[in-house]
Amino acid sequence: MCAFESTSPIRPCHAPCKHLFFLNNDTRVPPGVLHQLADFLDANPDVVIVGPGLRDGRGKLQMSHRRRPSPVTFLHRTYLLHLFGVGREAYRQYRRGELASRTPRDVDILMGAAVAMPREAFNALGGWDEQFTFGGEDMDLCHRAARLGRVVYWPEVEITHLGSISSKQHAGFVSTQSAIGLAKYFRRTGASRWALTSYKLAVTLDIPVRLVVRSAQYLWRRLRGRRHKAEKCLREIRGAVCFLRRGLLAFWRA
Repeated sequence: MCAFESTSPIRPCHAPCKHLFFLNNDTRVPPGVLHQLADFLDANPDVVIVGPGLRDGRGKLQMSHRRRPSPVTFLHRTYLLHLFGVGREAYRQYRRGELASRTPRDVDILMGAAVAMPREAFNALGGWDEQFTFGGEDMDLCHRAARLGRVVYWPEVEITHLGSISSKQHAGFVSTQSAIGLAKYFRRTGASRWALTSYKLAVTLDIPVRLVVRSAQYLWRRLRGRRHKAEKCLREIRGAVCFLRRGLLAFWRA
C-alpha cells in the first residue's frame, strides 16, 4: 500500500492510503520527501498537519509558516491606513516573523503550497471546507487542525515552490476570491462584528484609491520603459476592476 495519496480538496477523503499530501501545481518535490514526511507523522502521532520548508526557483528561503492574522493585520495592506501605520506591527509579524528559521516548531499556520497529514485526522476535522473556493482555506484547515493536535513546521525537508504562476495569469479571480476567503476565515475564527465590518469597509474604500494610484504608476512606468513593473501594476488594476464588478457583493455577504 502506498504511503501517500495526493488529492484534491474534496471531503470526506476515501483514499486508501494512511497519509494525505496536498501540493500546489507550481512546486517540485525532491525524491524521498514523501517518505520522510510519512515517517515524521508516524513517529509523532500528536501531529495533525506538517509542512516542509519552501524555497523559490532560485533557492531562496520562502515564508513557510505564519502567525494567525486578525482583521487589523490586513488593514495595513490598504493604501490610506498603510500611510498611518495601522496594523504595521501585526502585519510585520505575520509576513516576516522568523523568516530564516531552520528549527522545527509548532506554528499557527502552514503555507498551503505543501502540507501532509494523516487521512484519519483530515476526515476527523471535516476535510476542506467547500465554501472556501480559493483564499483562506489553508488558514482555516490549520485553525481546525490545531483543535485536534499539533501544527508543525519541519524544515529538515524542503520543496521548491515557484510561486504565483497561476495567480499572475488569473489576477481578477485571485484578488476577488482571496478577499472573500479572508472575510470568511475571520468570521469563522471569532472576529467581532465590528472588526469584520471595519475590515470590509476599509477594503472596499481602498479599491478606488488603488485603481487611481496603480493607473498612474502604470502610465509612468510604461513611459520610462519599465515594462515588467508596469505589467505588475496592470495585474493589480485588472484585479481591482474584477473585484468591483464581480466580487464586492459576495465579499460583504461573506
